[in-house]
Amino acid sequence: MTFRVAALYQFVALPDAGGLLAPLREICADSGLKGTIILAHEGINGTVAGTAEAIEGFIDALREGPLFDGRLDRLELKFSAAAAMPFKRLKVHLKPEIVTFGDIGTDPARRTGTYVDATGWNRLIGCPDTLVIDTRNQFEVAMGTFDGAVDPRIGRFSGFRDFVARELDPAKHRKVAMFCTGGIRCEKASSYLLSRGFQEVYHLRGGILKYLEEIAPAESRWTGECFVFDERVALGHGLAERGPGAALEGAQTSDD
Repeated sequence: MTFRVAALYQFVALPDAGGLLAPLREICADSGLKGTIILAHEGINGTVAGTAEAIEGFIDALREGPLFDGRLDRLELKFSAAAAMPFKRLKVHLKPEIVTFGDIGTDPARRTGTYVDATGWNRLIGCPDTLVIDTRNQFEVAMGTFDGAVDPRIGRFSGFRDFVARELDPAKHRKVAMFCTGGIRCEKASSYLLSRGFQEVYHLRGGILKYLEEIAPAESRWTGECFVFDERVALGHGLAERGPGAALEGAQTSDD
């Protein structure tokens, strides 16, 4: 049996996030889904797996059902497959942020950088005046990254703010392009850079996963594999499973 995996997020005001927790958990459980979903006042983030029918019904419930009342109309989605169930349980949490950054003034629902789709990414990062930054954690970067990308060498996403203060200057770095696994971290990072005076900020829509799904290996600027926060461990071009299937308890979303 093949399972369908859905990685999803959206920055959107959810002042009633606490009240959404129990009914969302019930929807997931009734569909037989496993994985992790995080709710916060700033939005939703998660990765879940189940049958193709269960995933389809779940996404329909998020987008069109009464629980979110049409607020998830810009839900960022990436789909992939798993030969075995990549999660051990279902977890639905309420947290202060859907991806931990530690700066409450950063609001991607209000302002973000310019989205660049997978087909336009090679052209952007090939420009000599573009500073390309990998916003992921150091161990993720070690598994694979884009040619020429800067590794901030951070252990957690919240360390990105220190990297910016230490290494970046809006007067010097006039054109910045960022990427991450699925798009959520670089979207938040782009909002942060704009708030710090950087003028031309771009980020890869759908992240590395969308790039590996859409770009053929012969045209790719990606080297290595992409770490994912489930028991598949890593994916390659075409989102093919590459990992040994080692358990990664507590790491099912890009919350750090």
